[in-house]
Amino acid sequence: MVNNQIIGDRDTLVSPRSSLSPEDLAALRDNLDEQRLFREEQLRQIATIPSRADELIQRRSAAQREVRVELVASARMVLADVEAALERMAEGRYGVCHLCRRPIDRERLMIVPQARYCARCQQVREAGR
Repeated sequence: MVNNQIIGDRDTLVSPRSSLSPEDLAALRDNLDEQRLFREEQLRQIATIPSRADELIQRRSAAQREVRVELVASARMVLADVEAALERMAEGRYGVCHLCRRPIDRERLMIVPQARYCARCQQVREAGR
């Protein structure tokens, strides 16, 4: 189990936006907005199965139903992460690791804009699973 206590001293923190330019933030916000729209559309499409849905579901195998349930769960999870990142951005807390409170590398955010943890803390979290 991972201990979620904060690593580091709050007095020695670097500004969360120190490594991100205004252009970077704008590009990241655009990326997050696109991801949000994509996931919302994905969830709408999954939810709008034809009106014969009950009949179709009866005929579907358990594996197909399970895949659909997993797709919905995954889309909701990513959507929640994206919305949380947009909220952190609006509050000025974006780009700061939730554990060590240091800035998350620009390169990491460009790849995973909804990242909550720096690469080091992410590895620690995953190793604790």
